[in-house]
Amino acid sequence: MAQATLHTARITLVPLSDEHLEHEVELDADPEVMRYLDDPRDREEVEAHHKRRLAAAERVPGLGFWAGLVAGEFVGWWILEPPTRADQGPIEGQAELGYRLLRRHWRRGLASEGARELLRHGFEDLGLTRVFAETMAVNAASRATMATIGMEYVRTFHLDFDDPLPGTDLGEVEYAITRERWLAARPAGA
Repeated sequence: MAQATLHTARITLVPLSDEHLEHEVELDADPEVMRYLDDPRDREEVEAHHKRRLAAAERVPGLGFWAGLVAGEFVGWWILEPPTRADQGPIEGQAELGYRLLRRHWRRGLASEGARELLRHGFEDLGLTRVFAETMAVNAASRATMATIGMEYVRTFHLDFDDPLPGTDLGEVEYAITRERWLAARPAGA
């Protein structure tokens, strides 16, 4: 199954491609965007990450990275990818949700709008049984987005980093939603 193009009321989510690289460079160079992720990245680092992002779509059919466009303008990217660490559980039936938006598009509800569509796609179109997301415990904005789309707090855990970011000592958090819970929360007739 090829990675689908998806639509919300405002966002068109297209499979990430080489034409989005310049936007990724802008996104990953912003210290505020990268605040809870890593140090800002230079072009060479972003190019390496871009190749890995494109490869994500080849690991499990239907999963991968999507570029989000509003009225044709790049606003950020969203991802559904298979688990990569042993503590995240089995690959089959589940995926990790993520999102990263350009700062000028924050606080407009776009992160949750795109994430809701990826949940729908994952559960309805791909038959996933569980979707989870992770962030630093101190990342209140991302945690709020996860809760807004119906995900529930699962755990706090600690990873080892060579160069930990401020707040790393408080750990990472995992949120998740199952297909059953997602179906039960949908409005009647949806």
